[in-house]
Order: sequence, then structure tokens, then C-alpha cells
Amino acid sequence: MCGRLSQYRGIHDFVDALSLPDAWVNTLGDEPLARYNVAPSTQLALFHVQDDTLQALAVRWGWRPHWARDRAPPINARVEKVAHGAFFRAIWPRRAVVPVDNWFEWVDEGGSKKQPYLIRRKDGAPSLCAAIGQFPGPHGAVREDDGCVIITADSAGGMVDIHDRRPVVLAPELAREWLDPRTPTERAEQLVLWQGEPAPVFEWYRVGREVGQVRNQGRQLIEPL
Repeated sequence: MCGRLSQYRGIHDFVDALSLPDAWVNTLGDEPLARYNVAPSTQLALFHVQDDTLQALAVRWGWRPHWARDRAPPINARVEKVAHGAFFRAIWPRRAVVPVDNWFEWVDEGGSKKQPYLIRRKDGAPSLCAAIGQFPGPHGAVREDDGCVIITADSAGGMVDIHDRRPVVLAPELAREWLDPRTPTERAEQLVLWQGEPAPVFEWYRVGREVGQVRNQGRQLIEPL
């Protein structure tokens, strides 16, 4: 996963995709997010359960433990290692879902520049990506070490021709189970290892190279060439 995605729907649309009937706390407002070109180190909209209540939060994309200050904060965590490696041990139990409209990958097709592709669900629904992180404390108090990473797995099927890694996207019922603090960590590991949505759920197409510039925004970035 190359590290660029879109979140342009409103947070209410993302909550509807989760199919959660209970009350929730929204700190992101009611207007469409309108972010077509979200880059690492900027804020991601995500869901996290705190005090038995679903929270819609904005959290920095990227996280590292306090003892790894000599490297840039990773934005992704490999599913094969995330549950047992030392790097993400502190945040492995702190689960979240990052809802995205699509993400982008760059492919070497033999030209002078790599060709960007957009990847999204064929059914038009948001992709509910498994994530972990350090999240704001009570009453929304932001801390310096807040941040999140998206869990990734090996690509399969035709998607591997676009990129060898993909975010772990969960079906709504599995995303709810992933978010639930009562879900044992062993079950959470099985969810992301084996039950991510398969390649046939997604479609992909070429988009303009303007998406390569972080400052560029707008619906034109997601239009097919």
C-alpha cells in the first residue's frame, strides 16, 4: 500500500456502512469530509470504541513507539507480524477502523513515470480498513504520541499486478467484531489474518498523475482516464 487514499463522504455515510444502531460520538462534523488525496502524517477519520461508545475521531496517519525516534513513523503494519512483534506491541490491543472511499497505488508500466491506479469496492460501499493506534484520551485530549497505522496483507488475484500489499478490508459484521473491546486478541488476529475481503470484491482503474501531488484535491483525482 503506497500511502494515499480518499475519504470524501460524510462520516454519517461511513457509520451507515458499519450498520451500528447504537448511539455514537461524532467529533468530525456532519459535512462531507471532501478529502480526495489523504497523505501520511495528516489526519485520518476513523472509528474507535472507548467507554463502550463508538467514537468518530481525526487521528494522525502514522505511529511509532517512543524508543524508535530514529525512524519515520510507519503508516502501515504487516498483518503477519503486527500481533507479535515488539514495534506495535503497545497499540495492538487498541483497535480502530479507517473507512475509505478508495486508495491509490502506483504501477511501473514502462513509462518515464509510474501510473497511478485507484482501487475501490465494486459495490460502491466504503472499504472498512482494520487499523490500530494510540488515540486521544478522555474528552478528546490530544497527545503527542497519538497516531494510527493501517494493517496490510499480501495481495492476491489480479490485485497483485497493481501492488503486492493491500489494506485488510473487513465486511461490516467483522469490522464491528474487530472494534469491540470484548473481542479477544487471539480472535482479532484471526480476523485480520484470514477474513479480509478477497480481491474479487474490488475494482481498479488508471487515474491522472495529479494525485501524486499532495496539495491537489478534488473529484477530478478519482475520475478514470
